[in-house]
Amino acid sequence: MIPLEEARQRILSAIRPTGPETVPLAAGWNRVLARPVVARLTQPPADVSAMDGYAVRAADAVTGATLTVTGAAPAGHPFAGQVGPGEAVRIFTGGFVPPGADAILIQENAKAEGARLAVTEGVAVGRWIRRRGLDFAEGGELLPAGRRLTARDIGLAAAANHPWLTVHRRPRIGILATGDEIALPGDPLPAGGIVSSNAHALAAVIASAGGEGCILPIAPDDAGSIAALAGSGGYDLLVTTGGASVGEHDLVQKALGQSTTPGGFALDFWKIAMRPGKPLIWGRLGAMPVLGLPGNPVSALVCAVVFLLPALARMQGLPDSGPRTIRAVAGVDLPENDQRADHLRASLIPAEGGIVATPAARQDSSMLAVLASADGLILRAPFAPALPKGSVVEVIPLAALGV
Repeated sequence: MIPLEEARQRILSAIRPTGPETVPLAAGWNRVLARPVVARLTQPPADVSAMDGYAVRAADAVTGATLTVTGAAPAGHPFAGQVGPGEAVRIFTGGFVPPGADAILIQENAKAEGARLAVTEGVAVGRWIRRRGLDFAEGGELLPAGRRLTARDIGLAAAANHPWLTVHRRPRIGILATGDEIALPGDPLPAGGIVSSNAHALAAVIASAGGEGCILPIAPDDAGSIAALAGSGGYDLLVTTGGASVGEHDLVQKALGQSTTPGGFALDFWKIAMRPGKPLIWGRLGAMPVLGLPGNPVSALVCAVVFLLPALARMQGLPDSGPRTIRAVAGVDLPENDQRADHLRASLIPAEGGIVATPAARQDSSMLAVLASADGLILRAPFAPALPKGSVVEVIPLAALGV
């Protein structure tokens, strides 16, 4: 068995980013920029009013003064003239400040009667004016390459006049579940069979991380069928589930070795010192990376969190090297750990002074309901000593990963 962190680094070192593609701005959310977004204009394009009121010369707009209103400057309709001594121009939020004006007298501080404007409270130079380029200037980089786009980023790109964005292509991930005993949800179950949950769960994980999961037909426990399905598509990564161990019906390694794909199958490593998820395969089928996950649903999903999500991030040009963790305090005493890095399904409850992480009483790797109700995974390093209740622990919060 190899250490978890070594396994993750060996996986990530073999991953290459997908190429760029151009998408409409509206399709850019959650995509990763392959090229930076540079402002195509200056915002605001001129000095504009931040409030409804009057564009004035501050030297004239003193308390008690009376000014003459000579026109209006609503947003989108600049005033054609300029503001001279003793004059004011009615202006609204976003309206261009006319030449000659150096302040905005807000309407609450003035009283208008026809063209006459009485100043009830004076204004200082520059007050309520948003200067040209306050937000950004043409040619400036607004969003760097390698950034996953949020709704805020989409708004900024739109304001910078970008109808299209250059992003990394979504990674296409083939998902191949294996085993005579499994059937897709809704299909008739074979004798002694179970419903396959891994493929759909993994497709959801992949989608949440910005990839495209392609669920393949279930492969029976037959090396030829597994090999044929594994080599059937040009995926950026093939993920298999089940058949990764050493039992008589664990055929994934054997099947991949029999593939007729040019270049054949090259195994990098197999078996990791972690729980759940020890029987994990990493290799390459021709030019296509292959990640072989265990068949137990909890093991498959925990391995997806630990290995697949970082790989998907790297494929999209992100530097992620592992799931983010938070600190919490143990809600119960934790026993000492053995030689395998452990991932304990746990509830996370906010409390005074921090978050309390309490592991579920049962941690069997077949119990998907326990994982579905968990908020996070408590990390226990190999040979970690026993910890009393209240000790600080590292936790992977699952909701933040979209898992």
